[in-house]
Amino acid sequence: MQQAMPAAAPVDPDYQLGSGDKVRVTVFGEPTLSGEFYVTGSGQVSLPLVGEVKAAGLSVRQFQETVEAALRNGYLKQPRVSAEVLNFRPFYILGEVSKPGTYPYTSGLTVQNAVATAGGYTYRADKNKVYIKRLGEEKETKMELTPSTQVAPGDTVRIGERFF
Repeated sequence: MQQAMPAAAPVDPDYQLGSGDKVRVTVFGEPTLSGEFYVTGSGQVSLPLVGEVKAAGLSVRQFQETVEAALRNGYLKQPRVSAEVLNFRPFYILGEVSKPGTYPYTSGLTVQNAVATAGGYTYRADKNKVYIKRLGEEKETKMELTPSTQVAPGDTVRIGERFF
């Protein structure tokens, strides 16, 4: 029995790849060049034949174009490449939650879902405010906690302590 391939997550067209993302690269007509790859800590993806290709900071479309250009440079005449994100880099949650830590990101994740994943709020948690440090930013941002407050891959979410 053949194992089913994991479904790719829908991706925001502006989503930028980063360390920890897992991508599926398909080179049409070249199964030995296709596969599933992780973006390394240095922001590269190691592909057969062409070696290291920059991925961090690129959209999925830009990454596809970069792979096509690398393959066109002395390897294939008309490479056709598709890329999709299989797993996003994790998010981090800390502060007044039962189980702070690193968790896998899922598409459409909200702060409330992230808190539920981390075992819920502690009794001291401030359920009105949240602090989020976006990947690549220097400082965290304090925001009102609403049911639609979004978490992005690589974010650090901190639930603060309420003051009586």
